[in-house]
Amino acid sequence: MKILIIEDELPSARLLQRKLENMGYTVSAVLQTVEESVEWFMSNTEPDLLFLDVQLADGISFDILEQVKPSAAIIFTTAYDEYMLRAFKQNSIDYLLKPIDDEELKNAVEKFLHFRRPNTHFDLTSLEALFSNALPTYKERFTIKLGQNIKLVTTQNIECIYSENKGTYLYTNENENYLLDQTLDGLVPQLSPKDFFRINRSTIVQFDAIKSIAVHSNARLKIYLKHYTSDELIVSRERVTAFKKWLDN
Repeated sequence: MKILIIEDELPSARLLQRKLENMGYTVSAVLQTVEESVEWFMSNTEPDLLFLDVQLADGISFDILEQVKPSAAIIFTTAYDEYMLRAFKQNSIDYLLKPIDDEELKNAVEKFLHFRRPNTHFDLTSLEALFSNALPTYKERFTIKLGQNIKLVTTQNIECIYSENKGTYLYTNENENYLLDQTLDGLVPQLSPKDFFRINRSTIVQFDAIKSIAVHSNARLKIYLKHYTSDELIVSRERVTAFKKWLDN
């Protein structure tokens, strides 16, 4: 059985790949963007089963389906809430809520093996409409408690959010640094993908805060922000393509 994973968060993709391989299956490829996926379908034989993340760095997964119209069975993976999951269920498409549970993954694959039927008749237009209606509203401000006071920081005033020494910090364009009570993984779905990009496992940058970009070693990129300085502002190699696409949007 030929399996393809399309997921823009490489750690999540690798984890899913390991889970599938531990179940005895082989993953043919792991792709991260709409552009890369369309190119792959144009030059490769279709997979039997496709694990497809809903939201990708350079668009939504429906952009892939509209361009290549794959006949493969699709299991969506999503971090969205129960409303979104009901939308998928109503359209007779399998789904897995991230982080993916081992038993749910096993059941989803077994369901595919039992029916062995490609998703050729689902209503893409209706599903995309449901997805659009279910899209979350993104965070516009952070409320930060400072002793007995409360500080409001709008997302426009954020330069970056980074993790350090097991803490998550927000840095503003006024050179202020605040400790947050959430992880980067928890914050990513709350931030607009048009304005924020996670350049590596420890840092999220804001588009308007970028001052310049330089080529770095091992095909990576070095980011220079207007105020915040750090040696950790490196776009990891596996995210460079998606980052360049994000810059062009």
